[in-house]
Amino acid sequence: MWAVDAAAAAAGVLAGQRLSTALGLAPGLRTFAGDAAREAQALADLACWAGRFTPTVVPVPPAALLLEIGGCLRLFGGAPAIVEAVVAGCAGQGWTVSWAAAPTPLAARWLARHGAARIVAGPDELAAALAVLPCTAPGWPERSVARLASFGLHRLGDLAALPAAGLRARIGSDAVDDLLRARGELPDPQRPFVFPDVFAARLELPARVEDAAALAFAGQRLLAMLAGWLAVRQLQVRVCSLHLEHEDGPASTVALRLGEPSADEGRLLRLLREHLGRLQLGAPVIALALSADETTPLAPAGPGLFAEAAAGEGRPACIERLRARLGEASVHAVGLRAEHRPEAATIACDPLADPAQGESAPLAGFAAPRPLWLLPVPRPLGEREGRPHWHGPLDLLTRGERLESGWWDSGEAAAIGDVRRDYFVARNPQGQWAWVFRDARGWFLHGLFA
Repeated sequence: MWAVDAAAAAAGVLAGQRLSTALGLAPGLRTFAGDAAREAQALADLACWAGRFTPTVVPVPPAALLLEIGGCLRLFGGAPAIVEAVVAGCAGQGWTVSWAAAPTPLAARWLARHGAARIVAGPDELAAALAVLPCTAPGWPERSVARLASFGLHRLGDLAALPAAGLRARIGSDAVDDLLRARGELPDPQRPFVFPDVFAARLELPARVEDAAALAFAGQRLLAMLAGWLAVRQLQVRVCSLHLEHEDGPASTVALRLGEPSADEGRLLRLLREHLGRLQLGAPVIALALSADETTPLAPAGPGLFAEAAAGEGRPACIERLRARLGEASVHAVGLRAEHRPEAATIACDPLADPAQGESAPLAGFAAPRPLWLLPVPRPLGEREGRPHWHGPLDLLTRGERLESGWWDSGEAAAIGDVRRDYFVARNPQGQWAWVFRDARGWFLHGLFA
């Protein structure tokens, strides 16, 4: 038995027992064969997630992960803060963790395997921590451990007083070298995890999911891996895609488009929840895959001169959440066109576009006053004593602005045609501001000012 759950442990089943013994204690025990490939992939995914804490991560199959945190202590505020964040993050992803922190990687593994759950700071504390470990903690062959027990040696501290040559003869050179590496007396180089150049991760679901909102937890695990990868690669993501693998039928995709590049896991998760909240699944989902489609280098953040919105709380974040909630086509800005006729002078455009992009850029301003609310069709106004009326007589506040344009599309279907108008900004007795014009037919109301 490699691992047991709470119910099996309550029946007396322990990790390391023979299967026959476990079945004798719990006849109804359900067993599952290990899958080395899936375990290796799970360890690699966890290593990718751990990149948010340190760029030096070492997977140790089948179930250990080493994090070199010596260079990150000031960034996180000390070893206790890092350990707390790592343990909480693993628990949030559904992993059960046995941990320890020590000056050498092998000592940390032995202490964690024994369930020490402590931070060992210096050489003296390391020697004391290793001395109380049983000789079974390193995972040496049972034959070597049994031979040590026959000599009355049960703890690693008991081995420290023995001559190295005699100890090598009894348990072999490999075990003695392990002791020296754990104490820091021999170098112990590790092969770090190589983070991929392109991020792509896949997660099989424990059961099929029919409600899109229930995919948020599994999606959060994938986003956590993405955040770790982005931290190591010093990148931000602008577009990523969540691919839903269905039980029947082709896969579907949920595109997460951010208003500005970001590496904030919380912001990505909020955006994902917005998309999943309005998604209707055509078939049950059995697996998820996440890919980073568009990334940009991480720009160093500097302090602002004035009070500014925190990252993820400004205008781009608001727009991206509105798009996720209402749909991409429902949120746009108003841009300018090289056209004098008011009905054709504006165009819907991307609210996050660069103003230097011409017609696709958001509205920057007009040379003359313009209302943003135009009536679909100009409304005829009455005229009394030479003054237009709209809820009373209108006071003309500006001089007339002559617009003569559009001769080139006269007679074309759905075209505005040639116009000759004089526009004025006016105000009625109720204080409402209007945009009116006069042509050969009379006075018309064309727009309202806020």
